[in-house]
Amino acid sequence: MVSAEKIQLLREKISEADAIVVGGASGMSAASGFVFYYKDDEVYRRLAGGLARKYGIHSMFDAFYDRRLTAGERWAVILRTTRYIYECGTGGTYRDLAELLEDRNYYVVTTNQDAQFFRVFPTRNITRIQGDWRYWQCSLPCHDGIYDNHDEVMWLCDAICGDALPEKLIPRCPHCGAPMEPWVRSHVFLQGKFYHREMKRYRDFLEKHRQGKVLFLELGVGMMTPMFIKEPFMNMVYQWPHAFYATVNPQHAFVPEEIAGRSLAIGDDIAVTLRQLLGKSTAEVKPFDGRDLFNPSRVY
Repeated sequence: MVSAEKIQLLREKISEADAIVVGGASGMSAASGFVFYYKDDEVYRRLAGGLARKYGIHSMFDAFYDRRLTAGERWAVILRTTRYIYECGTGGTYRDLAELLEDRNYYVVTTNQDAQFFRVFPTRNITRIQGDWRYWQCSLPCHDGIYDNHDEVMWLCDAICGDALPEKLIPRCPHCGAPMEPWVRSHVFLQGKFYHREMKRYRDFLEKHRQGKVLFLELGVGMMTPMFIKEPFMNMVYQWPHAFYATVNPQHAFVPEEIAGRSLAIGDDIAVTLRQLLGKSTAEVKPFDGRDLFNPSRVY
């Protein structure tokens, strides 16, 4: 449980802020129970099917990048994961955050690719830095375009046979015929017009409020890619005279000495923290266990 003093301080900062910039990463989804990316849980085993045993793979992240998988097996993993992202429930942390920010002036920047933020916040208030599983792009890429994949994912999932998608069904670029790829951070990730339009929206929000009381609320940001959220948040608080930095993370809740006087670090469970901020019971939240911490090198 977070101390009453820290909860009260964060409530005050939320209340008095002219603008709130939320930085959300995989810790938000992990706190809602979505841990199959880096843990051998029931969801992972269901999505990986026989590939988990065949190759001795113990998490979906490892499955994505295991070079032993055939093209058809890799696409089976991609399709099952994407379908799960479409069909799974909305995480409690996201619902609670939406309630906490109701009627507030906010913007969300996220490295998550699971689209959970889009369940509870309007698209115009979100920038996704590392893409979104619900879109495909050309693997080259030969052109500046991404494609909604909902319908294709549904019928292709049903076409998987023996934990592999038949190679003749592997999605192909409509322009050059190269295989498609999920529109997520990789060595071929397309940072085109769509991407830059979202980044501009984020920058415009920041520029509009840089002279005001801005709360940078960082939720579940790890150390694999600190350059996307964590470091920019810290730098802006350092430079902006009225800004405040709050980080909630059971593993990486720290602040630089230079902004310690305008920062708050909460090294506790995100789900618990959000419910305390809302004045809700935490009885239904599974107690945080340090042994369940995921490998930070796998945080996306």
